[in-house]
Amino acid sequence: MAKSYKNTTQNELYKADTVINKKDAKLVLANFLWVIFALVVGGFAGALQTFVRSGYFELPFNIGYYQILTLHGVILALVLTFFFIVGFQTAVVSRAMGSLTDGERKSGWIGFWLMSIGTLMAAAMIATNQATVLYTFYAPLQAHGIFYVGLTLVIVGTWIATGAQTKRYFRWRKQNPGQKTPTIAYFVAINNVMWYVCTIGVATSALTQLIPWSFGLIDTVNVKLTRTLFWYFGHALVYFWLLPAYMVWYAVLPKIIGVKGFSDKLARLSFVLFLFFSIPVGIHHQLVEPGIDAFWKGLQVVLTFMVIVPSLITAFSLFASFETYGRKQGATGLFDWFKKLPWNDSRFVLQFVGMLFFVPGGIGGIINASGQMNQVVHNTMWVVGHFHITVGTPVVLTYFAAMMFLLPHLVGGRMTKLTNSLGLWLAYTWALGMGIMSFAMHMAGIKGAPRRSTFSEYGGHEVAQEWISYQLLQAIGGSFLLIAIIIAFFAFFLSLRTPKTDVVEEFPIARFMDDGDAPLKWVENWRLLIIITIFLVVIAYTVPISQIFTENIPGSPGFKAW
Repeated sequence: MAKSYKNTTQNELYKADTVINKKDAKLVLANFLWVIFALVVGGFAGALQTFVRSGYFELPFNIGYYQILTLHGVILALVLTFFFIVGFQTAVVSRAMGSLTDGERKSGWIGFWLMSIGTLMAAAMIATNQATVLYTFYAPLQAHGIFYVGLTLVIVGTWIATGAQTKRYFRWRKQNPGQKTPTIAYFVAINNVMWYVCTIGVATSALTQLIPWSFGLIDTVNVKLTRTLFWYFGHALVYFWLLPAYMVWYAVLPKIIGVKGFSDKLARLSFVLFLFFSIPVGIHHQLVEPGIDAFWKGLQVVLTFMVIVPSLITAFSLFASFETYGRKQGATGLFDWFKKLPWNDSRFVLQFVGMLFFVPGGIGGIINASGQMNQVVHNTMWVVGHFHITVGTPVVLTYFAAMMFLLPHLVGGRMTKLTNSLGLWLAYTWALGMGIMSFAMHMAGIKGAPRRSTFSEYGGHEVAQEWISYQLLQAIGGSFLLIAIIIAFFAFFLSLRTPKTDVVEEFPIARFMDDGDAPLKWVENWRLLIIITIFLVVIAYTVPISQIFTENIPGSPGFKAW
């Protein structure tokens, strides 16, 4: 007879400390300080971009548009996200599985300092206009070698820091044989394994191509190879950002609103599917590039559509929890539960607003990944708008929802009415700004406005004139987003200065309706999961990459355009 888990106590399922160990908390806080710094600097750079593209603002001090474009992309897409993920996942394993050992914590600090040093190296090159290569750092645009070395150190730092988290996860399994691992800690392990596999691409590109090329050790770079390796990494990177938000949605949000999560089994299944299908799909970012056979592009488009499945599972599970809450509050009829949701709790509202933006973002993703429709929108502002409503809103707002309770928890205080109010203002101001800006970007993209370009009237061409009004709207939206960033800054530091109390703000971890069921053993058969992941990667990439080496594609020298 299968073992019953119905009478298993909370402590048996989640052998954890109610409050995160103070030494672990310091490590988490150190990472979070980088988050707010990156948000302010990167967000300000993004607002400046929208002002320049409006045609009514010029950058002072000979600062280049493409210089701040690079700064905006790198510091928000890489620095903010990496430091939050490392900090948040450290907090998760410490809370759900118990304190890190001294050795694990030391690894976390080594990772933190490598990431910090690497960030400063890359930032120095961007600031001195020696790394104006845009967010994707596409060759043959060439940066100073220190830029690539810095980003490589950031990646190595994440390996070491997340390695400590993964070690804690497997140590818990060894100490608790046969028991179901805490759901949220399982999510961390999945995200980390995905990260180790996908970063092989960018590490290979940097070590064998970009670094030797930028230091003059080799004369030319294989542009097709570096781009393909970048997107092998680059699409999974999106899910490395997104899955921590999913962790909060699945395993924290139900507890915040006072219900159980819908299904532990469905939650784990969705994360497994993200592991399988987030990596072998990067070529859908290269659908308009020559040199890759249509068959392999089509295969990766099919694999891309498989990612829709866990997204739909997530949407169903979350809204089931929301309706459960509403019914508990006395809701009747089909949609009355929506009005009963806790609209005065910023921890909920920040996440819910992010989810709403993710709906049109997901629909836009289907368009981007479809071969024929991608031909229309690929190199336009549409893609920039899509990126901002899939990452720039769900991810950022959920990260701040997590910090609304994590920051006071880490310093031994409680969330105050003021910080809660600031969180609500942040949610709605961000939604307004991003709604205006992303709408304008999508519309401009449909009309052909190019991305990766500064303001231009294109000699007064009548088609370009249609873009100008949308670029003004982008600047208006960017202004509201800048206000939201200022609100986030104050909310962050007020949360750190919250009064110390005997009852510390809870780090909520939800139970699930099916916690009493026996665990699905195959979802934690890591050998099986890794074999399937590598098999899909080999199928999707072996021939495309081998063709790059066999077709005598000429290399390119470096170019520095700005």
